[in-house]
Amino acid sequence: MSIGILALWGILAALFLVIELITVGMVSLWFMVGALAALVSAVLGAAIWLQILVFLAVSGVCFWLLYPKLKHFVRKNSRATNADMVLGQTCVVVRRIDNVAGTGAVTVGGKRWTARSADGMPVEEGALVRAEEIQGVKLIVSPLNEVLVD
Repeated sequence: MSIGILALWGILAALFLVIELITVGMVSLWFMVGALAALVSAVLGAAIWLQILVFLAVSGVCFWLLYPKLKHFVRKNSRATNADMVLGQTCVVVRRIDNVAGTGAVTVGGKRWTARSADGMPVEEGALVRAEEIQGVKLIVSPLNEVLVD
């Protein structure tokens, strides 16, 4: 057991902890746990290649097992807007949708949205479309091949 190797794993664990505390984004938490596991394996007298393997394996397993359960903590500043409630809804085109020109708007649920066509084809004013997804502040829509009759 080399004091240098023990110090290396301890310093790496501390460094990963500091990075995690600075970023608060679960960027290096996994590597900190892996470094601690490698430190334990070094104390137990494992060869350096085994220590590195332990570091990589424990880091990977921690990420795979824990990230799905903890990822909601990463986005603690985001707010639910219920904007996704418009998905699947029928919308009325109130301004011709032209992806090339960067124009288009629809109304759905009494709200006006900037819109783009999912297939890239222009959609005329008065047409009915379905809200497929939200990209930023734009609603991506698909034509329903129907026109609203005034």
